[in-house]
Amino acid sequence: MALIYTFDPLHSVWNSQEIVGINNTIRRQSLTGVIDYNGKFYLWGGTTSNDIIVNEMLILNTINLSWRILYTYNAPTARYHFGATLLPNNKIIYIGGDDDITSEFNNETLSTTGDAALSLEEIYIYDIIDDNWESKPTTGKIPSNRAAFSTILGLDSQRIIIYGGIFNGPGYYRDSSLYVLDLTNFNWYIPKITGKIPKPRAFHKANVISRYMVITFGVGYDRKVESDILLLDISNNEEYLWTTSFDPSVPKSPSPISPSFPTPPSSSQTSNNSSDNSKMVGAITGSLLSGLFLSVGIFFLHKWNKNKQNQKHITRTLLIPHSYSNC
Repeated sequence: MALIYTFDPLHSVWNSQEIVGINNTIRRQSLTGVIDYNGKFYLWGGTTSNDIIVNEMLILNTINLSWRILYTYNAPTARYHFGATLLPNNKIIYIGGDDDITSEFNNETLSTTGDAALSLEEIYIYDIIDDNWESKPTTGKIPSNRAAFSTILGLDSQRIIIYGGIFNGPGYYRDSSLYVLDLTNFNWYIPKITGKIPKPRAFHKANVISRYMVITFGVGYDRKVESDILLLDISNNEEYLWTTSFDPSVPKSPSPISPSFPTPPSSSQTSNNSSDNSKMVGAITGSLLSGLFLSVGIFFLHKWNKNKQNQKHITRTLLIPHSYSNC
């Protein structure tokens, strides 16, 4: 059985792929993969087919279909069911997770056994460019330990929103299921929320579509009562809204991207801008010269016609095109 499949959305066809590089018998599960802007798919941590928790980084190049494996010496401790989000500055933030392969959880309360869920007091940042890890302590209203939650990057790229998960102790009854991490100071807070708040869920997926955090499936909720798909409007950072209405229009960013995460234009963009400016200058110069030549031509035509009238004593009317009648 192949390990990698690609889906063609234009023809609704799945295809298996042959991958070169590392041993194709390597398997991973219970992790969150992140793909960067260059088509590289980063799979860190998770568990093996032998239920061993690992902390190595697998990278799949989706362009040339090749694997490689990285063993970074300062990587976080092995874990699975963590949250992971790609930032605009080519870094991946890893949050929480579980480090006990024997842990179980209650479907109703979403609480774990053995306090296996990891702390969110510290987050881990992987630099894609430098292949380096660093840790950051967090402050504010830090969420309780959790795993199997979802994470997305806010519309302004300045905050990470997490939802749901499994918890240590009595579960979600003692905690909010929705938190925000401010990336400018790594401060946690609970946002103001309106609308009908759904029951928390775990082992679900989330993505950003238009102005919404779209949450799909999972466990911990009653499908007879709640939809498999939840919509959280995150277009207003001052107040998020649980809603059942979907507006496909793309919203304006709530605020500009933080200086901490610059996205400078590429050299090709700079070249294109210079080329566009040159074209604009050329177009303006050409228009001015064309207008000048046209005015001179009309002047001499008018003078020639007037002389002809004086010579023949015949009254004639010079027909000037309408678009140049004010020349």
